[in-house]
Amino acid sequence: MRMTSVQLWATVAGVFVIGFSIPIWSQVASPARGEAVRNPLTGDPKAVTQGAVLFRQECVFCHGVSARGGMRGPDLTTGSWSHGGSDAELAATISAGVPGTAMPPNKLTEEEIWQIIAYLRTLQQPVMPPTGDARRGETLFFGATRCSSCHIVNGRGGRVGPELSTVGSGRSRAYIIESIREPGRRLSENRAFGGDASLKYDTVTLVTADGSTVVGVPLNEDTFTVQVMDMNERVHSLEKKSLKSFRHENRSLMPAYDLNRLSDADLDDMVAFLQTLRAGSSAKKGGSHEDL
Repeated sequence: MRMTSVQLWATVAGVFVIGFSIPIWSQVASPARGEAVRNPLTGDPKAVTQGAVLFRQECVFCHGVSARGGMRGPDLTTGSWSHGGSDAELAATISAGVPGTAMPPNKLTEEEIWQIIAYLRTLQQPVMPPTGDARRGETLFFGATRCSSCHIVNGRGGRVGPELSTVGSGRSRAYIIESIREPGRRLSENRAFGGDASLKYDTVTLVTADGSTVVGVPLNEDTFTVQVMDMNERVHSLEKKSLKSFRHENRSLMPAYDLNRLSDADLDDMVAFLQTLRAGSSAKKGGSHEDL
């Protein structure tokens, strides 16, 4: 039986469409940020075990042991993430990274990413309800305790210390309390000014050629030069060879808020306020977002 010209063209077109459709259907695309996709390996014991191994290999340097946060990366056990907490959003963050932060893109396979997420879900803790008065804590933060003289929150405050606009997403209640009571115990990475990724919010003390002493935090440093911001937010750019002395002291400029400075009741109020500072709750304005 002979085909008409219309039938022939229809057959050719059908083969053409199928030829392109088969490889498309056979591919499983990585989920886009915000797409409603669930981890197919959730609750799989083998996937969780392998995810823990991958986390120790790829993530622990920044996010710390058991994902409880490190100098570079936030705590991943808080149940709230700065860049989205759905399975699809976490997969996109791990795969593509977060531009402008210490989070780089990764070359992990899709299965490996799902394994890491399966592991992280086993560590996730319920958000601890605040035990204090957040409104009073905000008043303390911007008032009597003078925290805002060094820390910026949503565009308001100083620049000498880490920005805290999303600290409630990135740090646990226990970490925030430790950072207030013992600020020198774990120093955060200083990426606020785009400098050397190895710099911390430690104290730098230097003496210039004319005998002036400058105390502040390092903004940038290389073999020959250093930039330091002092407590008045003045930036000093100096050649090291011109200095009489220069040293990193591996301590925080922030004073320890012990019971003599901050009662337990005031601490609860302050922490309650800081826990309200979460990603998406308000616009991010400038600063580092390294969070304590």
